[in-house]
Amino acid sequence: MRVIKTQSAGGVVLNPKGEVLVVDQEGTSWSLPKGHIEKGEKVLEAAEREIYEESGINDLELVKELGSYQRYTISDDGRGENKSEVKTIYMFLFKTRQEKLKPVDDHNPQAKWLNKKSIADRLTHPKDKEFFLSIIDKL
Repeated sequence: MRVIKTQSAGGVVLNPKGEVLVVDQEGTSWSLPKGHIEKGEKVLEAAEREIYEESGINDLELVKELGSYQRYTISDDGRGENKSEVKTIYMFLFKTRQEKLKPVDDHNPQAKWLNKKSIADRLTHPKDKEFFLSIIDKL
């Protein structure tokens, strides 16, 4: 089987209460907001665009880069991995004053603010959980 390598960008977004943004993907899985980097797009631009599309948040203040990690994409049913695509995910830490969530992208029907201690339990993909737990002390 041929494996496609892709790049994605996104972020950990904190509201004024210190809560973290999570998004529902296709109604089958929960993740931090992120998505594919489009041709000609800078990594930070992609992160900001994806956060807006998946949550409606467009007032973002960049705090710092959080690094990157690799994982397979989530299967269509949200229950496993689709090993035909491995993605490198670049993540940034943002703050926002916006609290109202209104996703623009139909593929991400829901977004929520959660206490940072409950985020790892909500994230569907094990690598997303592992990444979040590795950076939680930086928030």
